[in-house]
Amino acid sequence: MMHVFSRDYGIFSVFPELEELKVMQENTPQGMPTGSAKRRFGRWILLAFIILVVFVLVVMFINSRKPDRLFLKKADSKVKGTTFILVNQELVKQMMENWLPNDLFWPTIFLDNMPNHQIGQLEVVRYNVRVLRDNLSRMRTTDKLDPNAEAAFTALSHDPYKWWFPSAESRWELGYQNLGSFYQNLLTGKSHFYPRADNLVQLLDQYASLMGGVNTRLINAPRDIRKTLSIEKEKQNNAGGPQMVDIDIPWYKIDDNFYYAQGVAYALYESFKAIKVDFKDVLADKNSMELVDKILEVLGRCDFEPLIVFNGDPASIFANHSLNLSGLFNDARQKTNSLIVSLTQG
Repeated sequence: MMHVFSRDYGIFSVFPELEELKVMQENTPQGMPTGSAKRRFGRWILLAFIILVVFVLVVMFINSRKPDRLFLKKADSKVKGTTFILVNQELVKQMMENWLPNDLFWPTIFLDNMPNHQIGQLEVVRYNVRVLRDNLSRMRTTDKLDPNAEAAFTALSHDPYKWWFPSAESRWELGYQNLGSFYQNLLTGKSHFYPRADNLVQLLDQYASLMGGVNTRLINAPRDIRKTLSIEKEKQNNAGGPQMVDIDIPWYKIDDNFYYAQGVAYALYESFKAIKVDFKDVLADKNSMELVDKILEVLGRCDFEPLIVFNGDPASIFANHSLNLSGLFNDARQKTNSLIVSLTQG
């Protein structure tokens, strides 16, 4: 075997594979990765992609969770209106800390269920703060508007889809601070809250109108109907005819309307809990406390989570979750109208 290392033969004459490898290395341009280096680079790219996908899925999962029921710090029972203000503050705080509808550069841009849930929640807060500004904080409609209630309503009227200059979150934070100032002034007597029956009727009228609009949006199961009478506009309009609305809702908006309605139901549930506290004397005087409890029960049943939001026909084996939710909203709306009658005529 000594001839393997001789000058005449050399090691490459005995092992031609080594000579072929040497030629390949000599012919490889300087700096070009070899096959093994390319494979390692590909594995790193694949690993980075997997990490990115996992990160996106985790972020989307975390932000897909519905908010929990509110547990408020104990308000001053001697000062009416404190519970109502704290509830709205907490609802605004939830939106302020994790507002999704205006996301542009985050994985939550791919979500649509929770953004619509938050839009529904915002809608109720706007109704609450508007009635607070126009009725609840004033003895008479001719009285001057409370500056903090007015500022809160203005801030919360901001475009919810605006990302910058200014962002929606910054407006919600300003509204939160204004409600906090109103709360402090309420404790010191600088601001006022009038829990009268007529003021509660004004608030309930707004709720009934909102629930009617939500109910109309949920009516999307009948495939042979394209228009229906708007529930919140059952009376004749100015033209003398009934107001009809389009219900030919595209399939991809079915879940949007469903979660928007659930956001409304969530915020209404918390608002009715506050009403039960701050309007306790009025409700007891009108024998209406039990009716509020029934409304709370119905609104609480609106919080259910189907695996898939189906839009099945009445004879189909698949459910129609929109119509199921619509039935609950219609029940809550009818009970709210009954409460209005009780407050005005009871």
